[in-house]
Amino acid sequence: MGTGFRGLGLMLGALCATTLPAAAARAQGEIPFDAVDFLKPPADMHLGEIAGVAVNAQGHVFVYQRGNTSGPAYGAAAAQLLEFDQAGRYVREIGKGLYAWSYAHAVRVDPQGNIWAMDKGSDMVIKFTPAGRVAMVFGRKPEASDENAHPLEHPNPPRPAVDGQFRQVTDIAWDSKGNGYISDGYINSRVAKIGPDGHWLKSWGSFGSEPGQFNTLHSIASDASDRIYVADRGNRRIQVFDTEGKLLDTITINVPAPANAPAAIGNRPRLNPDGSAAAGNGTMQPGAPWSLCITPKGPNGQFLYVSDAYPGRIYKLTLDGKVLGWLGGSGKQLKQFGWIHEMACPSENELYVGELLNWRLQKLTLRPGK
Repeated sequence: MGTGFRGLGLMLGALCATTLPAAAARAQGEIPFDAVDFLKPPADMHLGEIAGVAVNAQGHVFVYQRGNTSGPAYGAAAAQLLEFDQAGRYVREIGKGLYAWSYAHAVRVDPQGNIWAMDKGSDMVIKFTPAGRVAMVFGRKPEASDENAHPLEHPNPPRPAVDGQFRQVTDIAWDSKGNGYISDGYINSRVAKIGPDGHWLKSWGSFGSEPGQFNTLHSIASDASDRIYVADRGNRRIQVFDTEGKLLDTITINVPAPANAPAAIGNRPRLNPDGSAAAGNGTMQPGAPWSLCITPKGPNGQFLYVSDAYPGRIYKLTLDGKVLGWLGGSGKQLKQFGWIHEMACPSENELYVGELLNWRLQKLTLRPGK
């Protein structure tokens, strides 16, 4: 089925669900779930914005957070990488005082157990061994002694991208051969491909709204068939590529927001009368992908989880883009979310969700059979 017809079908199905009684609506789309505030840091440790979360094969949870800040009120360094065990107990800090730490964005664990941190402020990607030692460094931050050192600008048209360098990098994924795919990001608007040995192989994409173009690549993930899923947040879509950058599919999530859905912060975005996304700022529209997570291959195959900032939901999709259900909404309480920035999904019904606005990490257990 073509992408346009699939998107229309999802939208019509979701609109019908909103007109049914609550019990019927839940049966069609809302997924019951439980939630706990998972982390148990030491008494003298206070967490800030949870920008990144990843889980390794042993169940240890890695948190890349914007706490432990230092410097002036504006432009302070805000990045710290922490490890917690399967019960949420604090284990260690990784890379304390690292030169790359500036502004945390995402953390991932590769199939070999290495830990990767993407720092939006320093424009660097750091690979750590499982023991926590630096193994590879990608990109380079501006020199502190440079008289021109200042936050990156957003020129229009954008400056040409440079191989081996990033401008506000956001995330990474891998294929079955160990190649890495880096979403780069807020300014460069491209996907960079690096080999297992660290060599720069290629990049694709540019700023825009046409197929294969991007407006804020905010998250990236890969499936067992080596398809690369890119959260094109500003364009309110997920673009799917092969490992050479050929566009395979475009996924849009067209589940209307409830009429009374609150915003996590700020004014509610302008929507169409039926609650569907309106033209304009895709970042805050329903279905605009902030974070992506693809489950390992299980008895039922693989699934794609996607979060948005408004109305603050998590959506469960098949890999070809069919919405199977959704959960949550904006708020301060457990089972509510304040700008989910990254998710980890070690199994189909287990999610770890890092929030910016609520400064916490929730562990979600989905109960689809209830």
